[in-house]
Amino acid sequence: MTRKQKRLAVIAGGMSFILVAVLLVMFAFSQSVAYFYMPGDLAKTPVAPGTRIRLGGLVGEGSVMRGEGSVVRFAVTDPSGQIVNVRYQGILPDLFREGQGVVTEGAFETGSTVFTADTVLAKHDETYMPKEVADKLKAQGLWEEGKGPTSLSEVPQGQAPQGAEAKGEAKAQEAKGQEVQAQETKATP
Repeated sequence: MTRKQKRLAVIAGGMSFILVAVLLVMFAFSQSVAYFYMPGDLAKTPVAPGTRIRLGGLVGEGSVMRGEGSVVRFAVTDPSGQIVNVRYQGILPDLFREGQGVVTEGAFETGSTVFTADTVLAKHDETYMPKEVADKLKAQGLWEEGKGPTSLSEVPQGQAPQGAEAKGEAKAQEAKGQEVQAQETKATP
């Protein structure tokens, strides 16, 4: 073999190795892809039984029914008003509750309209509050479970409000606090 033939053989071997690796990766991804649907999407475009999908929406109010063992049945709804009944066997996340966002992964059984989930992910809202702050607000009676503080005036001191409205309201609160403090010093003999 000449030098040129050896070089071509090495290049051809390398290219074939890369081609096989790319094909294996593509095959693996095609087996693990789970498309995301909401109940309204499923009403428009039915999915073949046994096809793995992700179903997302809100847990329907009054729909959670606990069965024998760790079996839980609930409904997933969306703004379009469509409902998909879900069956899950396992331990639910701590944030799972009615009216809360949820993403389930699984498939429809053959001949059934019930979605059988093997994974349930509960979504939290964007009003995160550290536990210590929430406990203090609860002790003061300013915290509603599941809703958080209802106005900026209820945000504890030391937490910076966000946005232009919040800055104006924060200045108003600061001025009000100084006014109250001035009245207290006048009232003390």
